[in-house]
Amino acid sequence: MQRIGRVVSFAFRPAAQPGAVGAALALLLAAVVCPACSIQKMAADRLGSALASGQSVYATDDDPELVGDALPFALKTIESLLAVSPENPDLLLSATSGFTQYAYAYLQCEADYSEAADLARATQLRGRATRMYRRALGYGLSGLDARHPGCSAALRRDPAAALARTTARDVPLLYWTGAAWGAAIASAKDDADLAADLPAVEAIMTRARALDPDWGDGAIHDFFISWEGGRPAAAGASPARAREAFDRAVAASGGRRAAPYVSFAETVSVANQDRPEFTALLETALAIDPDAAPDQRLANLIAHKRARWLLARQDELFIE
Repeated sequence: MQRIGRVVSFAFRPAAQPGAVGAALALLLAAVVCPACSIQKMAADRLGSALASGQSVYATDDDPELVGDALPFALKTIESLLAVSPENPDLLLSATSGFTQYAYAYLQCEADYSEAADLARATQLRGRATRMYRRALGYGLSGLDARHPGCSAALRRDPAAALARTTARDVPLLYWTGAAWGAAIASAKDDADLAADLPAVEAIMTRARALDPDWGDGAIHDFFISWEGGRPAAAGASPARAREAFDRAVAASGGRRAAPYVSFAETVSVANQDRPEFTALLETALAIDPDAAPDQRLANLIAHKRARWLLARQDELFIE
């Protein structure tokens, strides 16, 4: 099974303002005590807009563990608001991106790191990651349906036709839905029904790239590094296209993001058994100063942790 979704660009959006959690509590209280459903929905929608705007206090944090402890509450707050306003596009986007990133950074990666010492814990974490990816996917498909009725069902029948109505404003939702879907498939290797959705995943990401190729400082290209580099050749993989995606990701970010280097090293360099390239890429990733790009600080710290883990495993990954 291809290793798509291995590196998810971390740019968490839910708590867009420093006071968003407090505002969430106040608006949730108003929704509970107010009998008028329209007022409940108005309160939820107002907070949804607040959560989707402004600079994320999570993305700029320098303490990944602190963020990991805080995210479950933020995600459950979003779900509480979605219970009141289930078609709010801002809340659906925040839920899709938030659950995808939490599953990757704090469940999937932690499973990888702990597997050698505690297989039972790693298995439990991977099971949770799969469930979170599926939850994120559900929200992403609901978001697409809210904007383009019938889109989720059509994606499985004719992905190109289903996505023809999408525009540049849909790119964030397309990206996070595709990332969640691809990661769910990669983490649930024994689910044949889910694996059958791979054409839809590729179509979503290809459409997002066509609409706004450099969105998220090149995050879409990160996906194609893993997509092209992590599949077997018989499945249509292309190391050359993976390298092109890597070059475009680095160019789009101005070299500020460590994730493309880690992703290419873990997929293409390992597959080619190119140890010097593997080492050089990971050392380049680690040389990126998290404080030089505050909006990418948390993402880079998470990528640094994976880079160090990969460097420590070189003797397992390469046959001399």
